[in-house]
Amino acid sequence: MQFRNRGQRPSNRPFHGRSQNQSRGGKRVQKSFSDISKFVNKAVITEEVVSFIPEHKFADFAVAEILKKNILAKGYENPTPIQDKAIPHILRGEDIVGIANTGTGKTAAFLVPLINKVLSNPNEKVLILVPTRELATQIDEELRAFAKGTGLFSVVCVGGVGMGKQISELRHKHHFVIGTPGRLKDHIESRHLDLSGFKTAVLDEADRMLDMGFVNDMRFMMAKMPKERHTLFFSATLSPDIERLINDFLKNPARISVKTRDTSKNIDQDVIYIKGKTKAEVLLDLLRQEDFGRVLVFTRTKHGADRLAKFLKTSDITVEAIHGNKQQNARQKALTNFKDGVVQVLVATDVAARGLDISDVSHVINFDLPATYEDYVHRIGRTGRAEKKGKALTFIE
Repeated sequence: MQFRNRGQRPSNRPFHGRSQNQSRGGKRVQKSFSDISKFVNKAVITEEVVSFIPEHKFADFAVAEILKKNILAKGYENPTPIQDKAIPHILRGEDIVGIANTGTGKTAAFLVPLINKVLSNPNEKVLILVPTRELATQIDEELRAFAKGTGLFSVVCVGGVGMGKQISELRHKHHFVIGTPGRLKDHIESRHLDLSGFKTAVLDEADRMLDMGFVNDMRFMMAKMPKERHTLFFSATLSPDIERLINDFLKNPARISVKTRDTSKNIDQDVIYIKGKTKAEVLLDLLRQEDFGRVLVFTRTKHGADRLAKFLKTSDITVEAIHGNKQQNARQKALTNFKDGVVQVLVATDVAARGLDISDVSHVINFDLPATYEDYVHRIGRTGRAEKKGKALTFIE
């Protein structure tokens, strides 16, 4: 069902939506991706579902008993496809390239075997390189749950917060360093972090790091590590540039792909044609409907995210906004409020929302069109996770 909105545009509008192809002063800016056919896809619901049958159970993997206990405590029994295929290779010390859709459980796919690796040899050190602060924090939270009671110590090195605490933690014995390229490079150049002792590297969401212009930082980091290392490379897509990085960073990697399609079959995708109202007014009407529970809204700019959040707040919608200009503690508080149901709506830019793993997002709304199809796939992948149904709506003016 396509949504069409009727009615006269009010003359006194509290929020003004600017055309996607205009900025202040009427100057043209880069067009957004707008292949409307890509925005419409009905989630097929059928009683006959072909389920993935894993070759292993988590109990079958040759890992430490305390790790098995923590895995069980998290409610994990059967691995997801990427976990089932990747964990045995990683346990054998092989380099891997993992190609998987978002929300497939790849964090546990590398954390479980790497925690076991460090437990087997406490002198091991692991570097986990990610594109965003939020993803680094989420990986650290999952690591702490899996490593509970083991004495393993992790340090998160991201921008947006002071370096003092990170420097202090780096001075203590640590086993995992999780960070974003820019902040890690700062620590290396200021000699607070020495990668010469790190023999294991994880590059998570490598395609996104490439898109964000971190390729030189990635190369810088890898050059600081031993040539004989264990490297795990995860990406949602494969491109010639990604293949070049794989060839440069990995040795005879096992290639594991569990990606079946760009967008989840569980996501009902549709468009809303904006007619007679502003986009903000249409969004407000939707948010007041009963089935719009936990809603993630994407805007093109940081200013647009703040502006939209302010409008929604004045309309009695509980909302938070996250983007690159927000301090890390403010971003984390906004995410926590969204996850805990304190607020109904999270307004985000693409970079800020990369890698977010939030359960039970009922709707993703593309308030502004994404710049690329890859951005669209990433955005709507925040809903329809863990075999749950989700809805993605894209506003078209």
